[in-house]
Amino acid sequence: MRVADNGIGIPPEHLNRVFDPFFTTKPAGSGVGLGLSLCQRIILANRGTVRIDSEVGKGTSVTICLPGFEPEALTAGAPAR
Repeated sequence: MRVADNGIGIPPEHLNRVFDPFFTTKPAGSGVGLGLSLCQRIILANRGTVRIDSEVGKGTSVTICLPGFEPEALTAGAPAR
């Protein structure tokens, strides 16, 4: 899945920190800086990847890749009845 915008973009000095817990560029009291960090942890826990590409003045795109659904995986670890 890819989501993109044509907004202001993310400066390079911030781009490598966007997944850091508590990193925010918002003023104090306006954000905690946990959103992208939590998203990344959920995606990685599900064997996926997330990538952010951005260019100042042109916009940002977020690409999330998750493995395909395998129905047998639901029963593989289930105890026998």
